Amino acid sequence: MKKLFAILISATVLAAPFAAQAQDWRHGPDRHRAPVVEKKVVIKKTRWVKGHRMTHAERRRMAEIRDYRRYRLSAPPRGYRWVRVDNDFLMVGIATGVISSIIAGR
Repeated sequence: MKKLFAILISATVLAAPFAAQAQDWRHGPDRHRAPVVEKKVVIKKTRWVKGHRMTHAERRRMAEIRDYRRYRLSAPPRGYRWVRVDNDFLMVGIATGVISSIIAGR
């Protein structure tokens, strides 16, 4: 029994360098990889100003509000409409794209 135990211990000692080498080989390519670059996403929040003329791109991304009473808004005059951007409501001229009124979301 002592001989068997001695053989197992000596085999473990002799096999240890091979096990360490195998572990380094497995994790070796990870050490030589290029560092991971994380991109920071910046969201630009536009502050709307009365009298600002909106571009066509800005108008395209806005949702028109047809049921303005649901949001407790007054009826828009002829030639204007309510649009919702994020949590703000804007009254915009249909033909010109000029903001005539701004209401912060509730």
